[in-house]
Amino acid sequence: MALEVERRAIIRTALAMNACGLNQGRSGNLSLRTEAGVLVTPSGVAYDRMRPRDLVLLAPDGQVVDGDLAPTSEWRFHIDILASRPDIQAILHAHAPFATTISCLPGTRVPPFHYMIAVAGGADLRIAPYATFGTADLSANAVAALDGRRACLLANHGLIATGNDLSQALALAQEVETLMAMYWRTLAAGGPTVLADKEMKTVLDKFVNYGKQGGKSASS
Repeated sequence: MALEVERRAIIRTALAMNACGLNQGRSGNLSLRTEAGVLVTPSGVAYDRMRPRDLVLLAPDGQVVDGDLAPTSEWRFHIDILASRPDIQAILHAHAPFATTISCLPGTRVPPFHYMIAVAGGADLRIAPYATFGTADLSANAVAALDGRRACLLANHGLIATGNDLSQALALAQEVETLMAMYWRTLAAGGPTVLADKEMKTVLDKFVNYGKQGGKSASS
């Protein structure tokens, strides 16, 4: 029963991902760590036609444990990221319009033009070097870009966002896409003012408890 619930949760998240404009058509993919293995979206199936049974269950080495359909072509980076990061439970990959646009520009990072860049886990947003989709090279680049981070861009490709669950991964992807829309506009206006390293260190220290409710009053 738990696996059925998790299958349905992935489909709901996939539909939400497209509905909010993060993704289009059949592109993008999702995964969720479960007790039985890693559930991933299948390759080439429209999200609005996807059934729980269509989700593919993978072993830690990427072998299909359960499922009649082929897994997403990006299954490798889902498996490798989860193997390298026990703190991550869910992964969302999307071809979000602004994030993908920024990923197509030269450079290896998005600088701290806004303090909320820290939501991705660092003082900048890393852009993993380009590699062909579905390859071991792309997976290695994504794992490296996510080292100590919660989100990254894939050069000339899109974004990856992670979370403790699917809703957290989706929320982070939306935050990153919003930031990239802002960044694109600053570039169009002549370029942003970038925050200093010292300020970003302060921000990152504050982000340790960002969004957590400790039950204390605002004055405490």
